[in-house]
Amino acid sequence: MIERFYLKDYLSFKESELNLNHGLIVFTGPSGSGKSILMKSILSSLGGASCEASLCESSVNWNVNTDETGIENDDVNVFRHIRKEKSRYFINNQSLSKKAIGSIASNYLKHLSLKDFSDFENENLLSILDDRIGVKSKVIHKLKSEYKDNYLRYQQVRQELKTIREEEKKIVELKEFAAFEIKKIEDVNPRIGEDEELFNIKKELSKKEKVLEAIATANDIFNFEHHVSSALDAIDADSNFFDDAMNELRATLDNAQEKFSALEDVNVEDVLNRIEELSGLKRRYGSIEEAIEYKKQKMLELAKYENIEVAKGDLELRYEKLSLVIQELAQKLTILRSDALAYFESDLNKYLNDLYLRDAKITLEQVDYGTLGVDEISLKLNNTELAKISTGEFNRLRLAILALKSEFMNKNGGILMLDEIDANLSGEESMSVAKVLRKLSKYFQIFVISHQPQLTSMGDQHFLVYKDGNFSKTKELNFDEKVDEIARIISGESISNEAKKFARELLEVNRCVS
Repeated sequence: MIERFYLKDYLSFKESELNLNHGLIVFTGPSGSGKSILMKSILSSLGGASCEASLCESSVNWNVNTDETGIENDDVNVFRHIRKEKSRYFINNQSLSKKAIGSIASNYLKHLSLKDFSDFENENLLSILDDRIGVKSKVIHKLKSEYKDNYLRYQQVRQELKTIREEEKKIVELKEFAAFEIKKIEDVNPRIGEDEELFNIKKELSKKEKVLEAIATANDIFNFEHHVSSALDAIDADSNFFDDAMNELRATLDNAQEKFSALEDVNVEDVLNRIEELSGLKRRYGSIEEAIEYKKQKMLELAKYENIEVAKGDLELRYEKLSLVIQELAQKLTILRSDALAYFESDLNKYLNDLYLRDAKITLEQVDYGTLGVDEISLKLNNTELAKISTGEFNRLRLAILALKSEFMNKNGGILMLDEIDANLSGEESMSVAKVLRKLSKYFQIFVISHQPQLTSMGDQHFLVYKDGNFSKTKELNFDEKVDEIARIISGESISNEAKKFARELLEVNRCVS
């Protein structure tokens, strides 16, 4: 529920603060006093509408999904809409988009001003019907769970079978392509690191002649080695350092000579051709490693294609078994629902009769398998499609559906925002709406604008919206003030004693209405 609402600088409102309770909250006041403005600003704070207020803020006791939003829950979460140069939205001072904040609020908020068909979606209607069945027979919830588990497995197998059948149609082409790709890599038969080795060989070959020529020239130094030794002996100098240096030089030159001599049998053209083959693979696959990995994948695919008949046969067997299972479970669900449908229709029509609406006709039709079975509830009001009934009838029908649903709801069902739902209704019709709302107020916090004494008298909390000069203000009314306001609704600005008496009687009676 919304525990507190604050509004600042919006059209005729300079500032307004509402401390709110659970239950049915009624807003009344003369035409043009700002009731709709106030309702719109409450919706705007929750991302459900747009307004030009500099600030509108709702403090709520809802839990925000931290994993999905990244917002830490407080004891009271504050939804805020601020507008300066542009609109900005926050939850607990963390900025979000209007769409994001509206999505979070939509888990708790229903706005019954437009023709929103979500309450008449098959999933919602079946849920109400199944909950009613569950009161007498707990088996339906177990049956639904078992059906859904098997249906999801059935869907998965069906998709796998569809994929394998599509592959089967082009299996010859796929096998030929996989074999062709494998052969293309096998013909080159690359080895990891081979390209680097070949590049090194190419580099050595390119300087072979120049290096060997340099070594041959350098070897002339050894022709003068004995002269250096004799000179060192003549001057009584130790020649060991010279002998070691010459031996190390001789070994280095001999190793180089042997390395380049080993390249005598290497064909330069063969090396260059091999490098080009490997470069072609690298251009196509990225690297030698990736080419080898790609070949492994294609070999696995080829094995899969060759075993596709076995896999398809196994899937077809599983598909047939699951088809029979979900068919049997869906049939059991249909039987339970069909048996309960007449009572569902009868109880809905009791609410509709109370709301002075024509009877609804409910039928159970068969559709394709889904997560809820093969049943789809079709609802018409006096054989009229829902899209063709008036907005007033539509919203009262929604109230009836909500009333049915509330019989199995937890206490906190969220918030209902109702614009002038009793507009243009007779006194009896307005009272019928009021009684249903009083019932729903056990489960919802309900905001409603009313111009009728019947609905107004049912409010758990009553706010008067009025003009003080050019500014709109709000005031929570006590009992005597409620009497005066209801009397004004009945008789206009010139309040008669009869109107006050009737207003007091309405309030006294409705204090006892549960």
